Amino acid sequence: MKKISVLIPCYNEVENVIPLSKAIIDEFAAHLVCYDYEIVFIDNFSTDGTRDKLRQLCEQNKKVKAIFNAKNFGQANSPFYGMCQTTGDCTIGMCADFQDPVEMIPQFVKEWEKGFKIVIGIKVNSKENPFVYALRSCYYKAIKKMASVEQIEHFTGFGLYDKSFIDVMRELDDPLPYFRGIVAELGPERKEIPYVQPKRRNGKTHNNLYTLYDFAMLGFTSYTKIGLRIATIAGFLFSAMTMMIALLYLIAKLIWWDAFPFGMAPLLIGIFFIGSVQIFFIGLLGEYILNINARILHRPLVVEEKRLNFDENTQEKYNV
Repeated sequence: MKKISVLIPCYNEVENVIPLSKAIIDEFAAHLVCYDYEIVFIDNFSTDGTRDKLRQLCEQNKKVKAIFNAKNFGQANSPFYGMCQTTGDCTIGMCADFQDPVEMIPQFVKEWEKGFKIVIGIKVNSKENPFVYALRSCYYKAIKKMASVEQIEHFTGFGLYDKSFIDVMRELDDPLPYFRGIVAELGPERKEIPYVQPKRRNGKTHNNLYTLYDFAMLGFTSYTKIGLRIATIAGFLFSAMTMMIALLYLIAKLIWWDAFPFGMAPLLIGIFFIGSVQIFFIGLLGEYILNINARILHRPLVVEEKRLNFDENTQEKYNV
């Protein structure tokens, strides 16, 4: 009997983990009775009682497993690490807030059985904030055009991944993984299934402007070179333009001397404008350096505090 793993990263989802677990179990009982399953929650240091709910679930059902992180290791590291700890013939990754429809699981499995090693959900619309959705759309289109490798628009990570791809993930040894880019870059032929993303069922989103920016910059600095190329080209052009303006200004002063009508205003405007451009590109360069620094330090993806319902040898076997 084939085994399907469902990986659910969570952070302060006390209202969702129990109903989501029940919905997944009901889906397997109704449509996937020929498969064994495991539901793996990886908790990113919740403080709202989520861990108590997970302990309760694990006590009631040995097929429900939990990993408790010692700290909050971010929305990129924790899900990636959790997927590497699964033991099924395939792994389905989904969020804990019901924005990834549980009823799509049988569709994923059906396409997987046809031979697709990766089956992913692609948002064609969303019931979330229209402004946020539009902002995401702009980001996806921009990074798709700028990236040096293929990028997938409106792909959040929701999907099914064959064990062979999970093994590839375990061998990556990347301390700062951008999962969406990894799927596009290293994944085999995939099947894309469109869906409309529903609203979060309970609780409030933990994403804010800073976390969205942080995640966006991870993708930008991991898969694009255009920022540095633009900085180089702009630096060259502005240097040439500055030298030209300085030369013209000198010639004008020599010809008109004190009668030169423009005074210091153009020079000051030019200095402030070019200075602001330089500061912008220094900040952009800093983002790349932060990315490089995190990879050179090579800290572990996650430090575990505890795991429930796992075999004793699982942690050692799937250490990443």
